[in-house]
Amino acid sequence: MVSLASSPTTGTRRPAAAVSADATSISRTAMPTNPSPQLPVLETQASASSAPRREGIPAPVELDEAGRAELAQHSERLETASPLEIIRWAAETYGDGLCMATAFGPEGCVILHFLAQVRPETYVFNLDTGYQFQETLDTRDRIAEKYGIEVELRRPELSVADYEAANGGPVYKTDPNRCCFDRKIRVLHQSVVGHTAWMSGIRRDQSEHRAGAPVVGWDKKFGLVKISPLANWTKKDVWALIVKEDIPYIPLHDQGYTSIGCWPCTVANTFSDDERAGRWSGTGKTECGLHTAD
Repeated sequence: MVSLASSPTTGTRRPAAAVSADATSISRTAMPTNPSPQLPVLETQASASSAPRREGIPAPVELDEAGRAELAQHSERLETASPLEIIRWAAETYGDGLCMATAFGPEGCVILHFLAQVRPETYVFNLDTGYQFQETLDTRDRIAEKYGIEVELRRPELSVADYEAANGGPVYKTDPNRCCFDRKIRVLHQSVVGHTAWMSGIRRDQSEHRAGAPVVGWDKKFGLVKISPLANWTKKDVWALIVKEDIPYIPLHDQGYTSIGCWPCTVANTFSDDERAGRWSGTGKTECGLHTAD
């Protein structure tokens, strides 16, 4: 049983992406303090899952009906709130229990821009698979310089060289789902220990899979409240703010990359309106698993 408290460098250059827009076992015993005194304590309970589990990964954590209803109420109330208001609510509600994972996509950079105004000491991490573009890592440095937020690089136990040697070559070529699981999902499970809530940069208009994303919901895969401050924003909204506030972003977006992940599995996307068409191109895979229920 787990208790969960619900509570410019200036410049005039217009990004090409903006122009386009205009057109080891995880313990859950260490939970954060700082619950809001106005909100009840919700209880979660680990459920026996019929789905096969991978070694070292905790079982899904189900939230009881009262807890789900509570989060749904918060989500509905925040539906018309601005991202800054949502992030402020999250910071005030969860305090040190709030964390954020970012791959420095446009949405993540926008959230970091707001987070710097509200609670810059929030724990923010990046899942450094070892396959990230150098431009992604350079953007991390630019974020730190502009906002003073040092995003921690969280890495898998095995380096890329050791991982590929142990598996007879690049796993992303033979089993991309496993590669994502080993080098992202496992690492996120480890990174969020001791936290109650995490923020994501997903938007509903990014894909059919994300179309129903709530502003506040329960992420049973990681046993966390999941907060998506930009859920009801559009691509145009995101890039308009990036231009207005000169928010750092990965420059590959100016070269036709609409969604950026690991370099072996990401290509420029100039022939499709689907923002994620350049990810795992030709495989039918569109998600790494961080934002799916399975």
